[in-house]
Parts: sequence; C-alpha cells; structure tokens
Amino acid sequence: MSPETRFPSDCSLDVVGIGNAIVDVLVQTDDSFIAEHGLQKGGMALIDEQQAEALYKASGTGLETSGGSVANTMVGIAQLGGRAGFIGRVRDDQLGSIFSHDIRAVGARFETPAATSGATTARCLIYVTPDAERTMCTFLGASTQLEPEDLDLSMVKQAKVLYLEGYLWDSPAAKRAFIAAAEACREAGGKVALSLSDGFCVDRHRASFLELVNGHVDVLFANDVEIQSLYETDDFDQALERVRGCCSVIAITRGAQGSVVLSGDQRWNVGIFGLGDLVDTTGAGDLYAGGFLHGFTQGESLERCGELGALCAGQIVTQLGARSKVSLKQLAETHLN
Repeated sequence: MSPETRFPSDCSLDVVGIGNAIVDVLVQTDDSFIAEHGLQKGGMALIDEQQAEALYKASGTGLETSGGSVANTMVGIAQLGGRAGFIGRVRDDQLGSIFSHDIRAVGARFETPAATSGATTARCLIYVTPDAERTMCTFLGASTQLEPEDLDLSMVKQAKVLYLEGYLWDSPAAKRAFIAAAEACREAGGKVALSLSDGFCVDRHRASFLELVNGHVDVLFANDVEIQSLYETDDFDQALERVRGCCSVIAITRGAQGSVVLSGDQRWNVGIFGLGDLVDTTGAGDLYAGGFLHGFTQGESLERCGELGALCAGQIVTQLGARSKVSLKQLAETHLN
C-alpha cells in the first residue's frame, strides 16, 4: 500500500457514508411517459411532495426498494464483506421503517434517530425506459433535515474513509453537516471521498464543487458527463487533464466504455464486465464506488479497485434496482481471484 492510502490502525469501520436516505419506486415505462410529464430523460429532478404524489399516482405499479446513492454504496461494501456505516435522516413512517430495516439487514451500521415531526421520508421515482436508461424525480423530504447535530462524529472518526454525495449540497443544513463530518474525518486521519452525483447537480453547485475538489477531497468519483460539466467542456480528455492532480485518486465511469482511474501521472483504463442483459442502470455508479472503496480500504492496487468497482456495476445493471440480489462477495471471488 502506498503512503497516500495508509489509514489509522484503530479504525473499526472501513467506510462511513453520509447521504440522502431514500426509498426508490422503480417503474418500467416508455419514452412517451417521460415526454408527457415533461421529464428530462436521464436526469434527476427535485420535486415537492405534491408533485411526488401526482407522479406516483400516474405511474401505476412500481417496485419499492430502499435506495439513496451513498446508501446503495454502503450496502455494496457490506455485501462485499466490508465494515460500512451510514448517516442519513428518515421520518418515523412506513418508508422510514423500510429504509432502516433494509440497510441494517445487510450488516451496515445505521443509528441516526428517525425524525418525529416534519417532512416524510424521502422517495425517488425512477422511470426505467426500454433502453435501460433511468430518469429520476426525487422528493428529498426528511433527508434535507439532516443537521450537524445529527452526526455521530464518533462513527465518522472510526472510519478509514468518509464517503459523501454531491446531492447533499442541495440542502443548506445537510451541506453544513457534510463540512463538519469531513473535517472530523480528516482530523482523525481518515480520507474523504466525494461523488459528484449528477450532471445537473454539478451545474447547480459548480463553484462549490471546484473548491472541494481542489484540496478538500482525497478520492473523487464522477461519470464522464459530470466531470465534463464540472470543467464546462465537451472534451473528455481535457476534463481529465484539468482534474488530474486535484485529488489523490480519481475514478471516472464511462458507461459501456468502462472507467478511467487516475493517480498522479498514472492512468488505468478499466473495462466492463458483461454479466448479462442490460436491464436497469440505476445504481451502476453507486455500486462501482462500493467496489472501488472496498478494494481501496483493503489495500488493493488502484487498478484492482477499478476492476472490483466495474464488476459490482456490471452485476447491478442486469437487474431492476440498486441492491444486488446475488452475493457480491461470491461474485468477486469467482471473477477476480
């Protein structure tokens, strides 16, 4: 393991993630539904509770499953055998109970108290079209009420890596919690990892993200759209040159073209794992980050981290939903050992 990836010896957790605690409602639909409701195909739009109810009624039958970008990543790490924790806010309602049960059931630590008042638990309506593209409409609800006081900083300080999602920047309170947690993690000797989350999210917070990437983040995750949006360029290689050196480790996913991992002047191009028919791309980036961070905290080479991320992403796109229905640990033992 290189000096840049040494961790304190007394860490009881590999990765702690802070993010939006969301229950996903997955609906298989077609492009006409997307157009009829004025949705931006492939994007993530924030909606209010009234819009969420109207879309929910118009959607017909859907599959309800716990989600949230960082939560999906923590579940992936736990399924790989890693020690994961999650911090996020739910309400004491039915969806909140579903979320809490699901994340604890895989062995991840989740101890944030449920809110007893205020907005309901967050939900994300995910419309999956026949090309497996997903269009998301998110009501953030209770997740926006995460405050710095809600943070279990003792858990944050026990982690080798603190993983944060760019979506937190959409809530001023969650943004303050984000900054407090990152400072606590770094003071304890841990690393801070960030996902840019979504191209539209980058557009909303470009200046803040550029500041974060330049010196406050150790490991950066993004896809090609997000990294090009960050630097306002249509040239992927130009975006890579701009971001190179800003963080110790950078992992950029490119869909069917695989991923690129950068560290210093080194670059690794990682291919994809074709494990079955493409069904749903929901969670592909989340599970890539899960595989990558699990390898990273276990001292694997960065190329190997990218391969583990690609394997987990390759599995999740063969099913509906972002929580793997097969053992990721067994999958890794089969394909990478």
